[in-house]
Amino acid sequence: MSTLTTTVGPPPVDHASVVRRQARAATLKALGVSLLTFLLTLVGVALLWQIVLWTTDISPYVAKGPADVWNFFFTVDDAADNRAEILGNLAVTLGDAAVGFSAGLLLALLGAIGFRLSRGFEHAMMPIALLLRSVPLVAFAPIIIMIFGREFLTVAVMGGIVVLFPALVNIAFGLQQASEQTLEVVQVYGGGPLKQLTKVALPSSLPAFFAAVRVSVPGAITGALLAEWLATGSGIGGVINGYSTSAKFNELWASVVVVTLVSLVLYNLVAILENTVLARMGMHPTRRI
Repeated sequence: MSTLTTTVGPPPVDHASVVRRQARAATLKALGVSLLTFLLTLVGVALLWQIVLWTTDISPYVAKGPADVWNFFFTVDDAADNRAEILGNLAVTLGDAAVGFSAGLLLALLGAIGFRLSRGFEHAMMPIALLLRSVPLVAFAPIIIMIFGREFLTVAVMGGIVVLFPALVNIAFGLQQASEQTLEVVQVYGGGPLKQLTKVALPSSLPAFFAAVRVSVPGAITGALLAEWLATGSGIGGVINGYSTSAKFNELWASVVVVTLVSLVLYNLVAILENTVLARMGMHPTRRI
């Protein structure tokens, strides 16, 4: 009489759960590294600021440190009025920056797509974009103000120019990195240039797109400040020169601090989003800026 023996092997591996677990771990690691970098950046900026004040012979009446700005916002008798004034100006500047950022990034994305779809358009316009990328906005400012006046449209144009050319070059570079083999597969299955763009080129350009967004955030704020200073006279860019000439150094330093802090916060928020999304997708951030 024969006996049947059954060999019990290891249980089957759930590869889908393994992939999800690895993606989740990579996402949490990227998020943690980004948050730590952000905190170290804030601490480093504050320490550098205080060290510069300690090592330079600037009158305390003019130069204000972190403690002075903190007192201006939170401990003096009129701290609430100070916060309302500075934050009101900041809100105007952020609104102007948002307009320039949106306009510039949208035009950059459309231009980069045009470069991808038409080599002739790319060869004609890319040298101009690279040239204008290196020209300071101050050189364009008088002409822009003369054409568009000192109104809201000037803010959109000047802010958009700061964002447009660097973002255009970055996104166009990202679109050119699409895998030729994958593009050929799409073409074999009947996909035209538009299908290749949407299915291959745009997804593969995400690292370059995030890099463009990351760099464009402080650029848009800089463009808004310059437009307010030279054209509209509103927001922080419009009042900061008045603070200097009126010897309102507390207000001056507080305005500079809030703009710098908001720029750092927004830049690092984009970096955190970039690292998290790309880690989730198995991509790596691009270092091209």
